[in-house]
Amino acid sequence: MKIARHTKILEIIENNAIETQEELASKLKEEGFDVTQATISRDIREMKLTKISTENGKQKYSVITNTDAGISERLIRVFRDAVVRMDYAQNMIVIKTLNGMGMAVAVAIDNMQNSDILGSIAGDDTVFCVARTHNQAVEFIHKLNKIMNAD
Repeated sequence: MKIARHTKILEIIENNAIETQEELASKLKEEGFDVTQATISRDIREMKLTKISTENGKQKYSVITNTDAGISERLIRVFRDAVVRMDYAQNMIVIKTLNGMGMAVAVAIDNMQNSDILGSIAGDDTVFCVARTHNQAVEFIHKLNKIMNAD
């Protein structure tokens, strides 16, 4: 039953802009699934669904998989909200974040899967990255600035 419900949830969110758990529960009930809000909440967590922005500024549930190209909308939002400033010297990049957000920003960077970055280390409010070369550090800073300034 759970697999069938999860399959139906994927179908529903693929074909509809579902903004709330209540909307999702209603659609599932229309399809013959008797669900509670607690079940919907658990399914969302287990399926790792997230909300993304739509073109009209609203939010909808979506599946973000590790095979998605680039960085997910959720990680972009975390990155934009948490980063205070960025700088580099030679092939080293230092990203200052809000207190407690270093690890979240490091996860966002790691999910960019940029082969020019050898690795990153996160502290409470700082992320330290090492690029292969000075030029790659410059390019990566430009990429991060585009993410910060994109609408």
